[in-house]
Amino acid sequence: MKWFRWRWATASTAAEDNSLLVEPAGRFRIYLGAAAGVGKTVAMLDEGQRRLSRGADVVIGFVETHGRPFTEQRLQGFEVIPRKSVTYKGKQFTEFDVDAVLDRKPEVVLVDELAHTNVPGSGRNPKRWQDVLEVLDAGISVITTVNIQHLESLADAVEAMTGAKVRERVPDWVVRRADQIELVDSSPEQLRRRLLHGNIYPADKVTTALTHFFRFENLAALRELSLRFMADETEDEMIHYLARVNREGQWETTERIMVAVTGIAGSEQILHRAARIAARVRSELKVVHVVIDETASKSFGTNLESLKEVAANLGAQWVDLHGDNVAETLVRYAREERITQIVIGSTMRSRWAELTKGSIHSKLMRAAAQYGIDVHIIARREFELEYTAPADGGEEDQ
Repeated sequence: MKWFRWRWATASTAAEDNSLLVEPAGRFRIYLGAAAGVGKTVAMLDEGQRRLSRGADVVIGFVETHGRPFTEQRLQGFEVIPRKSVTYKGKQFTEFDVDAVLDRKPEVVLVDELAHTNVPGSGRNPKRWQDVLEVLDAGISVITTVNIQHLESLADAVEAMTGAKVRERVPDWVVRRADQIELVDSSPEQLRRRLLHGNIYPADKVTTALTHFFRFENLAALRELSLRFMADETEDEMIHYLARVNREGQWETTERIMVAVTGIAGSEQILHRAARIAARVRSELKVVHVVIDETASKSFGTNLESLKEVAANLGAQWVDLHGDNVAETLVRYAREERITQIVIGSTMRSRWAELTKGSIHSKLMRAAAQYGIDVHIIARREFELEYTAPADGGEEDQ
C-alpha cells in the first residue's frame, strides 16, 4: 500500500512569498481510494497519530475498522467520542454523534466513510457528509475517507463499468471543498491478494467479491478514475498557485460549457458526462432545459426535479428556457452567455421522424457552427446493474 499527495514548492527570493511554498494542513482533509481495502482508514489514523504526537487535540468521531486487526491497532491513544445508538426496523445501529463532537470541541476529529447514509431517525442530517460540513462550520478540522465510486459525477461511469449500483453519493462540490485530497493507492493485484487473505471482507463474502466488484478489470478502471481525478485536481491547484505567484498572468479559462437536458431516460448520464467535461477545462456548467409545451414538461416533472437535484450536487446552474425552436433557443442562449461548448444527448427519435420533422441535432450543429460553438453529442447508454456496489465493510449500501 502506498499513499501520496501532490504538492509543488518553488524557490522565491521574496520573503513575502515564502508562505506560498509550504501550505499548512487543511481544515478539511480527504483520503481518497479506488476501492475498499486500499488503506484509507489506516492513512487517516496515521495522520491523526502524527498530529497527536505534536500536541494537537485529536479525537475519533467515527472509525469503522470492520474487524481488521491491523486497523484496530491504530486506535490506541485516541479519545473516542461515543456513538449515538438508534433502533431502526427492530435492529440496533450506531452512528456518528455530531452534537457530542460539537460539545467536545476538539481541534481535529476523524470521521470515516464520508459517503455513508445515516440510519433514519439517528440525527438531523440524512448523509454523513452533511454531518461533516456542520462540524467544519463550527471551526473543527475534519479528516475523512471516501472511495472514488461515490463521487456524484463519476458514479454512473462506475455503474456502467462494474455493473454495480452505487447508491451512496457525495456531491462533487463537497469533495472539492477539501483543503487537501490525498490518494491512497494500491494495485489491483495487491487488492485482490488482500481480499483473498481475508484482510478486507469476511471469508463468506470473498468469493462473491472476487467474481463481481473486485474483478481485476473493475479495480484497474477504478484506479484509473482515481488517478485521473487527482491529476485534474492537482492541475487546478497548480493553476491557482501560479495565479497567486504571478499576479499579472492570465489564468482564467476561456471555455464555457452548457448541457441541454430533457426528462427522458439517460439524461442523468448526459449531465454527469458534461460535468466531467466542464471539470477538465475548468469551466462552470450551465444545465439548460428548453420548455416548448408546458403540458409535456409536466409529464417529465419527477425526472426533471431529480435532474435539478443532480445538477445542484454537481455545482451546476439550472436554467429553464422557453421557445418553439429548440436549436435556435439553445444557440441564442449560448451566444448570450458566451458558451463555447454545448453538450447534448443522442436522439431518441426514429429515422422516419427525423426525415419528416427534421433533426434537432442537425439544426443545432448548423446553427452553432455559425458562431464557432462546438457541439458534443453523447450516446445514451442503458445497462443492467447486476448488484449493489459494496461499502468498505462488504455490506450493501442502505
